Amino acid sequence: MSILDKQYVVTMDDGSEWAVPMRLIAENRAKYYAEHEYNGDLQESLKDDTLPYFTQSAYAIHDWASNNMNWHEVQPHAVMIKAPDVDFQDGWVNGAYSIREHSNVSNVSSVITSH
Repeated sequence: MSILDKQYVVTMDDGSEWAVPMRLIAENRAKYYAEHEYNGDLQESLKDDTLPYFTQSAYAIHDWASNNMNWHEVQPHAVMIKAPDVDFQDGWVNGAYSIREHSNVSNVSSVITSH
């Protein structure tokens, strides 16, 4: 299986896991280097530079994705593969709470909070 057919999986702070197509990340890097080193040839940049580099280590992929891409770029392509780890019982017992008017939950003046 080619690295392009795999998924880059990231675990978010809430414990959820999101899969992002490796092709998206690889093409992002290849596009950058195509413009700077391959006279605009995306396929050559992908084949000769990005694929060998990404095949070397998972860190190379992570380094590019985390330092050169933003969540808003990958989010439309990301798929949640594991729901957040939320302990609703703990939240119910120990979570911050407020009392709000049902018809006006966004009005700050109608909120009573506790810390």
